[in-house]
Amino acid sequence: MISVSFGNAVKKRRKALALSQEQLAEKAKLHRTYIGMIERGEKNITLTNIEKIALALGCAISELMEGL
Repeated sequence: MISVSFGNAVKKRRKALALSQEQLAEKAKLHRTYIGMIERGEKNITLTNIEKIALALGCAISELMEGL
């Protein structure tokens, strides 16, 4: 399932940067529970929020999509 794979990519990148879900949410201007739901593949995320997360993680959207 693509939402699970995308969530895993976000989680992996976030952990590599030593960010908590709360810190990522703050940087992306999203709610912390929303970040958790994305990482677990429970949310169908919009392109706008994908962009916010990629910017907050300091990477290109394509980096989060690699291997999906």
